[in-house]
Amino acid sequence: MARVVLPEDSTKEVSDAIDVLISLFFESLPRRDQRNWARVYLNGLVRTTGKKTIRNIAGAGAGSVEQSLQQFISKSPWDWTPVRRSLAQHLERTAQRPLAWVVQPMVIEKAGDASVGVGRQFVPQLGRTANCQQAGGIWLVSSEAGFPVEWTLTLPEAWTGEPLRRTRAGIPDTARTLTPAQDAVHAVQRMAATWQLQRRPVVMDVSNAELPHCVAAFALQDIPFVFKVDGSLPVSFGGAGRHKPGPHTAPARELIESLRSRRRVVEWTRHGRTERAVTLLTSAAILAPLAEGRPPPAPTAPLLLVGAWTEAALLPSEFWITNIGDRPLAQLFLLAKLTDRVSLDFAETCEPVGIRDFEGRSFRGWHHHATLASVAHAARLLGCATGRALEPGARPPSPGPSRSPAGRSPATAPPRPPIPGQAARREYIR
Repeated sequence: MARVVLPEDSTKEVSDAIDVLISLFFESLPRRDQRNWARVYLNGLVRTTGKKTIRNIAGAGAGSVEQSLQQFISKSPWDWTPVRRSLAQHLERTAQRPLAWVVQPMVIEKAGDASVGVGRQFVPQLGRTANCQQAGGIWLVSSEAGFPVEWTLTLPEAWTGEPLRRTRAGIPDTARTLTPAQDAVHAVQRMAATWQLQRRPVVMDVSNAELPHCVAAFALQDIPFVFKVDGSLPVSFGGAGRHKPGPHTAPARELIESLRSRRRVVEWTRHGRTERAVTLLTSAAILAPLAEGRPPPAPTAPLLLVGAWTEAALLPSEFWITNIGDRPLAQLFLLAKLTDRVSLDFAETCEPVGIRDFEGRSFRGWHHHATLASVAHAARLLGCATGRALEPGARPPSPGPSRSPAGRSPATAPPRPPIPGQAARREYIR
């Protein structure tokens, strides 16, 4: 997936890219004026300095523009799902080796209590309680770039259980209170069932308590996954065919540590960096965790627990559970590390186009804004002077040298760093 980040002052290139994206992804909007306001909003997301609020996008003294944008974003009943689906399908067609779907949590801290979904809640990513919205993006990711194509907004009970608050925010009758992980799992299931996309591994962090639900949900639809888990997770292993009766149960960290003599060494390149890194990996077959209150599932292939050490560490520090154990450990590890690719593109592109900046109060408005921010993200990463690289069926632009933000010419620009996961690497028994 070619990644062409446009310089901040590339006004024409951004506009050309946005015009093409409007024609590709907004055909579901029934009226021309809606598509025109989508164009205005997208240009505002990529050009406006500071927070990307509707007022800032409209500009000083443009009251009628602000009013029209408010209507288009917060009140107009256009459906965001076809736009997101078209974006995902286009990226599937034009991508250069897309590898996985990565679930990226997003926390938006707020000062008040009027924004839809806001509330005081414990946030694992922050390690504390915060007054915030909790959302999640589902990203299509390659070694070179990540693109958000679907979003979830977690709704606390205070929003789904209070009829007046629910009505004022325009929360649909089908929405209910779930955890962020459950919201993400349901979104992936919908995408797998109805978006006509190729099945790819889903990479996400999963808590010990929610792991059984996540495993069962994806197994139901035969969705491959790589779940990052905590080393304290109790895992069951062994049974028939072993010298000792089983199954046995132990913390994931303890099981992986017992297999340190089987470690393999993998050399790789970190996303966004040029230096090589060395990681030691080992794995063990484990049994699928059972969800409390559910009957045991039909016998299935064992899951694989993967553990990783940094080069100088005495103890393993990262752990994953996957149902695609037929791949080499190095490939599974590089899939898991695509979360770093997403974190980099989130910070460098998605945040600058204002994904956290919506200040409206409606459920519909939040999702409209998130959808347009995703398209703006794509425009920033995929745009080119003519826009031809974005046309259906066109080959992605080559990743050749381009002018740097500092103004260096291609001849003096530094060589491109190796693509993460594609640098020469060695894998052997240590």
